[in-house]
Amino acid sequence: MKAMIFAAGLGSRLKPWTDFHPKALALVNGKSLLQRNMEYLQQFGIDEVIVNVHHFAEQIIQAVTDNKGWGSKVTISDETDEVLETGGGLKKAAAYFAGEKDFVVMNADILTQLDLGAMIQKHRSVPVLATLAVTERETSRYFLFDERSVLSGWCNVKTGEEKIVRTAAPLFRKAFSGIHVINTPLLDMIRQTGKFSMVDVYLDLAKEHIISCYDHTGALLIDVGKPENITKAEAVFL
Repeated sequence: MKAMIFAAGLGSRLKPWTDFHPKALALVNGKSLLQRNMEYLQQFGIDEVIVNVHHFAEQIIQAVTDNKGWGSKVTISDETDEVLETGGGLKKAAAYFAGEKDFVVMNADILTQLDLGAMIQKHRSVPVLATLAVTERETSRYFLFDERSVLSGWCNVKTGEEKIVRTAAPLFRKAFSGIHVINTPLLDMIRQTGKFSMVDVYLDLAKEHIISCYDHTGALLIDVGKPENITKAEAVFL
């Protein structure tokens, strides 16, 4: 099984570090977020990973080279000319997953103790196109799922924006954890082009296909995209 780590973001929340470095190389107890997530994936037998790069791309490429991928076989997807966001970045890397049944995608700026093996097992046990890791936590944006855990919409509680793609009631808010297990045929179904988010892809496909969730509430998840959370992460990830 292969994976993709999204590492192209500007990391504006992590300034001043990201004025001079890419977010993915921010350190938690001497190890970069990228290294920690390579090692996380290795725990579940995943050691072939593609990483997209844009902001200070050369620093990530150098770190991967100097450290021999931290034990993984790493391929670089170069978005130096234009950052493509999550959807565009995955579409650009689509050829990497040719021949795979499914694959994992995760953000570089999260650290988690989610049992990825259990999530993959659940994904493969039911006929779904993708499974999204979620938790019951407060945030500004939520995916909306029905009673069968089928993706039915999205909302932003700060702006009041809401998109409903399946008529179902009641709907339950779940906060996305930035980890996906995706069936490879989904890549050929992406209609968007250029720069776009996977949120748009999922909402588009959820009208006719089953996108499900894996609720890992209780398993540690830290968004290390914010400076104050690096301290929190250092208390747990030694």
